[in-house]
Amino acid sequence: MFSFIPQLLIGSADLAAALLFMYGLWRMSSPVTAPSGIRVAGLGMLVAILASFLYLFGVSAAAAPHLLVNIALAVIALAVGGGVAWWSGRKVAMTSMPQMVALYNGMGGGAAGAIAAVELFGNRAQGATQLVVTLIGALIGAVSLSGSLIAWAKLDGVIKRPLRVKGQKIFNAAIMVATLVVGAYLIYATQGAAQPLMSAPHLIELYFALSLLFGVLMTLPIGGADMPVVISIYNAFTGLAVGLEGFVLQNPALMIAGMVVGAAGLLLTLLMAKAMNRSVSNVLFTNFGMAPKHKQGAIKGSLKPTAPGDAGIAMRYSSSVIIVPGYGLAVAQWQGKLYEFVKLLQAGGVSVKFAVHPVAGRMPGQMDVLLAEAGVPYDMIFQLEDINSEFASTDIALVIGANDVVNPAARTDKSSPIFGMPILNADQAKRVFVIKRGEGKGYAGIVNALFYSDNCNMVYGDAQAVLISMIEAVRGLGLPAAA
Repeated sequence: MFSFIPQLLIGSADLAAALLFMYGLWRMSSPVTAPSGIRVAGLGMLVAILASFLYLFGVSAAAAPHLLVNIALAVIALAVGGGVAWWSGRKVAMTSMPQMVALYNGMGGGAAGAIAAVELFGNRAQGATQLVVTLIGALIGAVSLSGSLIAWAKLDGVIKRPLRVKGQKIFNAAIMVATLVVGAYLIYATQGAAQPLMSAPHLIELYFALSLLFGVLMTLPIGGADMPVVISIYNAFTGLAVGLEGFVLQNPALMIAGMVVGAAGLLLTLLMAKAMNRSVSNVLFTNFGMAPKHKQGAIKGSLKPTAPGDAGIAMRYSSSVIIVPGYGLAVAQWQGKLYEFVKLLQAGGVSVKFAVHPVAGRMPGQMDVLLAEAGVPYDMIFQLEDINSEFASTDIALVIGANDVVNPAARTDKSSPIFGMPILNADQAKRVFVIKRGEGKGYAGIVNALFYSDNCNMVYGDAQAVLISMIEAVRGLGLPAAA
């Protein structure tokens, strides 16, 4: 009599989950509301997972013997997956966050691919439209899985450098064409058969194998500097794959969540590419990140090292300081000490701001998260377009572990691989201090002309030791301490 109730509950839960996903994603657009946005989206995922158990009420009597086995497998999978995610999420260091994001993103793509595999091998994709959508979702999900795993390997140092060989682009294109041909043949050859897909299991296996291979081959030649954009691309792929498989399953929560995530990933990809003054195709199909082919001209000036204590005292007696954090700060894991130093400066009346470049770090937003983790107020953190005009009137710019994002060659050297990329105008400050371990180059493989400028001094050493020395020097002045 009340058999419609489970379906009503499922529909209501799917709608609630989709709304929670969208609201959570909207709140993630601001650093201030992002933590609560993550919790809201997580609640949406929990609702969607719990709602999936309501489908058990529609199981036929013939399938009832398998019911307990399926429930047990689902609970075990949830326990193992949830446990691993909880443990790894709490344990992972900030420097390893991009690797974790790449892995989790790949798992999302793999899940979408697994749904497609079940539909294909189980002969559930009925009709040409459903079969086409399933195959597209399988392709995108498989590419996202294998590509994200290669991205993880690059970020984690397992793969040290891009793999590029002669004729690679042609070979990759041939693999993609072969994948599409196999997919098209599956659609053509299985129409009208009583059990269409059961007669072509090897073709399905070949389709998945080619899709996974293409994801690997597409990612191998991409340089480490482009990994933030690549992660965003695969995030969009995963969302799209999930949305397509949601269409196949007629699941509104999957469709809405997948499309929202896919659209957000695509928008982020375009914004990241714009921040580098490059197109997405340029990221995917060029050799950015290798040693530049152009011969860099002689740089005028010389490197001028200075002691950490002297740099700290100079900032204490200035009126304004802008700090440019880079991946070197994340590696040192001393953002807390940096903020301690900043509070010392503020106690002396120094105006301090943070300038964040869109592609600083190894993934979008990493520097914002790093600073927030140290307790830096959000109103002290400014993006490139909001703070660039202030460098010219700033007494001191402090650059920590950043390189290409403050390289003036992006404005002046037309033959430079980073020419045209928007940079932070740190070189326009009255004085610049750069904290670096050594004289290494950035991902673009070129020497940074900023380091040789008359207004720039190099503070060599690990950020940890340098910041401690700066703090001790300022405290040694006997001036008012931070609150």
